[in-house]
Amino acid sequence: MDGNRRWAKKRLLPKNAGHIAGVESLKTLVKSCRSLEIPFLTAYAFSTENWSRSSEEVGFLWKLFAEVLSREIDGLDENQVRLRFIGNIEELSPELKAIVARGEEQTKNNDKLSLNIALNYGGRQEILQAVQKVVEAGIEKIDEKTFASFLYTNGQPDPDFLIRTSGEMRLSNYLLWQLAYTEIFVTPTLWPDFREEDFLKALLDYQGRNRRFGGRP
Repeated sequence: MDGNRRWAKKRLLPKNAGHIAGVESLKTLVKSCRSLEIPFLTAYAFSTENWSRSSEEVGFLWKLFAEVLSREIDGLDENQVRLRFIGNIEELSPELKAIVARGEEQTKNNDKLSLNIALNYGGRQEILQAVQKVVEAGIEKIDEKTFASFLYTNGQPDPDFLIRTSGEMRLSNYLLWQLAYTEIFVTPTLWPDFREEDFLKALLDYQGRNRRFGGRP
């Protein structure tokens, strides 16, 4: 979900205004996925690298996450959306960890849409943690299925489609294992401007792809 700060800068607004506007885009996509019966949506909200931003911006982001999550949990639950948080949650504040735990517990039985929120997430970190868990479990023979069971996304399919906003042409340490054969769509649209029409255009592009997975179609 890239381009919040650039969106604000173009409008001569404080950069935090871009983060606030970006929340509405995510809410729009959740509603679209729910109505289109798309079963999984993962949003990259805060990376392990985002800690390098100013303490003011990082503090605002964590406050915004806490406020939005607290406000939206009941509505997501009513719409049968299951919340799941992926990343190193243990490093978050006690307040935010409590909200995360509440969201996962309250929505755990919902089955219409699984919404993954990547918080304090890094793809390399995820893989290293999975390797450590494999070692600790004493597993000597391991295949891809077994290894995937130690990842944050255990029990979920690999993503079919990655949408990257604001024209960025890189993965940015995101789901490095899971994206092995994911179709990628890059749009110059900044995240706060990315709404349902943009999402539908991306899906139409995906529908025209010929997926081969390294072999025959």
